[in-house]
Amino acid sequence: MNSPQTLSSSVAAAPPRATRLDFLASDDKALLRAARDLTKDLAEARGSIYWTDLLVSAALAYGTLVGAIVVESTALMIVLGVVSSLAFYRALMFIHELTHIHRDALPGFRLGWNLLIGIPLLTPSFMYEGVHTLHHKRTQYGTVEDPEYLPLALMKPYSLPLFVLIALLAPVALLFRFAVLVPLGALVPAVRRLTWQRFSALSINPDFRRRPPEGELKPRVFWQELGGAVWSWTLIGGAVMLGWKPIAVALAILSLTAVLNQLRTLVAHLWENEGEAMTVTAQFLDSVNVPPPGMHAEIWAPVGLRYHALHHLMPSMPYHSLPEAHRRLVRELGIDSTYQSANHPGLVALVYRIGRSTMGRRV
Repeated sequence: MNSPQTLSSSVAAAPPRATRLDFLASDDKALLRAARDLTKDLAEARGSIYWTDLLVSAALAYGTLVGAIVVESTALMIVLGVVSSLAFYRALMFIHELTHIHRDALPGFRLGWNLLIGIPLLTPSFMYEGVHTLHHKRTQYGTVEDPEYLPLALMKPYSLPLFVLIALLAPVALLFRFAVLVPLGALVPAVRRLTWQRFSALSINPDFRRRPPEGELKPRVFWQELGGAVWSWTLIGGAVMLGWKPIAVALAILSLTAVLNQLRTLVAHLWENEGEAMTVTAQFLDSVNVPPPGMHAEIWAPVGLRYHALHHLMPSMPYHSLPEAHRRLVRELGIDSTYQSANHPGLVALVYRIGRSTMGRRV
């Protein structure tokens, strides 16, 4: 058995975790080289995996949604609703993949996802395409120009629960956007500009203003907004004719989905940057991996999002390749590497870390 002295020596000998502050000026070239060289054969997106995962998730989501609407038992309705919410959550997270995969990699997948998930959930892909890539720009990540960054760890304590709970309103807000603002914007240009700039991106930075769509995105925006407007009024008309229970149950389920996603967003980064541009390594260390052995992260960070720090090293890597890429980097770089410093034990520990950081801020 180890003596207390041996244990103390072992703890003392453990190297400190690298932080973003250690790499603000220069990158860890060995880390970037290993990420590039060790994963070249993993870069191909496999359509069979994408389609199977999406179709199974969507079928489970819609099936349990119908079940939650029609059952009489409140307990069973809650169970089916939770399952439906988790399945919708996984299917919805493919929007993240759509922003990174090459446009020719998975023929028809963008259209299929929008028809199955994007438009029915009033979250078509244009709301992420052209937005999320700004979050990956080296000169914009963590700055005021990043639509997906807020220094949450440096904000007031009440900001964290408010950040998560405001997501409860997302489904109703999206319904209002497509049912009211889109038709009104077709008639009033000022409303159209406001809607596009402020309410057309899945962003968390309140200062972000979206620029007008360009290129191939422009016609996609038109058709996706038209589809969303038609669907939103179909939902409202159905509620008037069939009663409000179906849409109320659906909105409750999707509110839970939105809260899950917001909770995942809360722990996707350490949120410690105060606006300065960072190197790729610093961005990596401000981001979070929650690797195995724990399996819970597959529920709250699905479709590869448990490897969010690794994703910031290799944004175009397909989600199904990230576990193997992680294993190779751990094996090659060792337990004392910069890479290991981005690996964290789980959701509770991350929430505690960020919450503890805010507690030093005056309310």
